[in-house]
Amino acid sequence: MGVRFNIEEVFTMAIKIEENGAAFYRRAAELNKGNDNVKLFENLARMEDIHKKTFEEMRGGLVEEHKQEQAFDPFNEAVLYLNATADMHGGEGSKNIADSLTGKETLQEIITIALELEKKSILYYLGLKDLVPEKAGKDKIDIIIGEEKKHIVQLQSIMS
Repeated sequence: MGVRFNIEEVFTMAIKIEENGAAFYRRAAELNKGNDNVKLFENLARMEDIHKKTFEEMRGGLVEEHKQEQAFDPFNEAVLYLNATADMHGGEGSKNIADSLTGKETLQEIITIALELEKKSILYYLGLKDLVPEKAGKDKIDIIIGEEKKHIVQLQSIMS
């Protein structure tokens, strides 16, 4: 039997991804202390925090039917698995991305990295859509994707 997620689990992953995205921008701010980019990176981290809060609110508003398990999980390992999945998907949710910043990157290089991470996140969520049954809130993943698209637009406006 393949792995299937319900929308509550998808929101759990989205929240973790946003937390890691905020960590990326906070790390960039920390490495850029003393120049004009600090405020920009702090604002981008706050944007990720706002999206995290949005996803938490959406998860909190789910009806019980959508929270039902989609697969047998006798050891309650789903949360551990979902957090690991969110950390390793290679997009903005990857904890390793923040750790890879050295402080030598230019603003343009950091924004280019961030744009690629956002694009990977969108692809990740598109893939998750296939794992969520229609009745379990599959349509809500489009809301998450829409939020990620907003990130891309904001980042591209910085590059202009």
